[in-house]
Amino acid sequence: MQKEKHYIPAVDALRIISILAVIFIHTTTRTLEASFFDLRNLPITFFINQVLRFAVPLFFIISGFVLELNFHLHESYLAYFKKRINRIFLPYLFWSAIYYFFVYKVHTENFFYAVIKGDASYQLYFIPALLIFYFLFPFIHNFYKFFNSKWLLIVLGILQLSFLYFDYYVRQLTLFYPITIALLNFFVFYLGIAIANNHERFISFAKKWKLILFISLLAFAVYINFEGLTYYLKTHNYLAFYSSWRPSIFIYTLLIGSFLYYLFDRNFKYTIIIKTLSRLSFFVFFIHVIILEVVWYAIGKNLFALTNGKISHQLWYDPLYFLAVTIVSFSIAFIVHKIPYLSKISG
Repeated sequence: MQKEKHYIPAVDALRIISILAVIFIHTTTRTLEASFFDLRNLPITFFINQVLRFAVPLFFIISGFVLELNFHLHESYLAYFKKRINRIFLPYLFWSAIYYFFVYKVHTENFFYAVIKGDASYQLYFIPALLIFYFLFPFIHNFYKFFNSKWLLIVLGILQLSFLYFDYYVRQLTLFYPITIALLNFFVFYLGIAIANNHERFISFAKKWKLILFISLLAFAVYINFEGLTYYLKTHNYLAFYSSWRPSIFIYTLLIGSFLYYLFDRNFKYTIIIKTLSRLSFFVFFIHVIILEVVWYAIGKNLFALTNGKISHQLWYDPLYFLAVTIVSFSIAFIVHKIPYLSKISG
């Protein structure tokens, strides 16, 4: 009997939202860097950059959710690991080589360490931490029924908040970087697993409290913007607003993730489009930084010079830069996925 894969359009919709948020974070970050972090004169750019910081934590939630939802499809642990290597590690290795040898060619470490740490390009740090979770997932899955308790979730949530507070406000964790990222996101990954096992209860919760979720996420969006700005002006450390690992963003991610899931938990008229864009998103994650660089040096840099930090110009410049990178990235992804076998190594 053939095992059926569970498909939930809302998950693909969240995946698309997350990759779009990642692109917008990176395009606005380039703008902020070009202004030498003149945050006060770029309020719209900075606000966009901050309120989209839920993107990567939400990716971890989605990963835990999807792995748990479809783990029954794997005949063995070996089959599971083989699929993860083929689907995640090979494209990661391919793009690490592209960035290391052809895009960012000045290095302080060899290629092996760049791959292990996710240092070949700045967006790749996410993958080694994700691979750690993929390795641990079968063991979590096996023992989940013994730890399926709201009290455990509360304890783990408090522990996660403690790690995030220490890393952001006290001192950065100095462990091996992929391990640090995993420690700062272990709860959201585990939460994805928990939601998959309590899906109907989660939907009921999000539906019941949707108004409170919406009001709360708006309040946190304003606070995150204020927090990043004031902490940067106090410390002059760009990580004050670069960091997605803050207690506030942790809570914000849970709020906006729940609310967006409620919004997207319905029958889509154009499900095929959602599926297609979601399928292309992994390739877009890898390539969009190259496109960002090309667009910046081709037209973005000169256009930014014309804005002079004016708010009226931010209204068109940031969306235009974002749309250019997004459209080109997805277009290339669509073409590549039409070429047999190429997407196997490129994502």
